[in-house]
Amino acid sequence: MYVCICHGVTDQDIREAAGAGCASVSELAMRTGLGTGCGTCGELAGALLAEARGRNEFPLPVLAAA
Repeated sequence: MYVCICHGVTDQDIREAAGAGCASVSELAMRTGLGTGCGTCGELAGALLAEARGRNEFPLPVLAAA
């Protein structure tokens, strides 16, 4: 689905950017132009980025020192 109509950025583009290490909406804007037009996509883009980054982080259990 298109998230940013002004610059043609899709939810898949956001997931790919997250997978490549994009950590903030500001960085996403620099990479894709998202949010630099009318700006109405920022909130949804932030939510999608957070969701995608959450999937990329695999929490590991912390082991107690022996």
